[in-house]
Amino acid sequence: MGQQTDEPDERHRRPAGVSDDTVEALGKLSEALETVERARGHLYSLHQLIGHADLMLDDAVELFRSAGHDDIADRIGRDLLGRNVIAGRWTFQIVEDFDDGYYALFRELDRRARDELVDGRRHLYEAEMKEHRRTPGRPGHEARPGADG
Repeated sequence: MGQQTDEPDERHRRPAGVSDDTVEALGKLSEALETVERARGHLYSLHQLIGHADLMLDDAVELFRSAGHDDIADRIGRDLLGRNVIAGRWTFQIVEDFDDGYYALFRELDRRARDELVDGRRHLYEAEMKEHRRTPGRPGHEARPGADG
């Protein structure tokens, strides 16, 4: 059994010859992708919320009919129920276009940059930040799970 040291694993160490500027640029690209990931989550929230609201309209239409307001029920059922949220699209189509276009390209360009510059390693900027900020040998400050101080 080999002895572990309290340092980052190989996949979180900068390859030889990689500059600070390169690590910083990759870190900024990663941060931008993480922001897009958050936006994607909000897009899926929009998709689910709009879908839920559309299904709730069924109840609203039924309640208006029960209350004797057929004209309002008809108007909602005809003009709003099942309506596109933007021209020609329900939210699932917006999600699909986003995922297959902008999001897929963003992820691909991020992966290619990492593959070309740092052998595909992820989060080098953050890994180096962790090394600068942690206190080696202190509980809760280990470089990786199972590292001995």
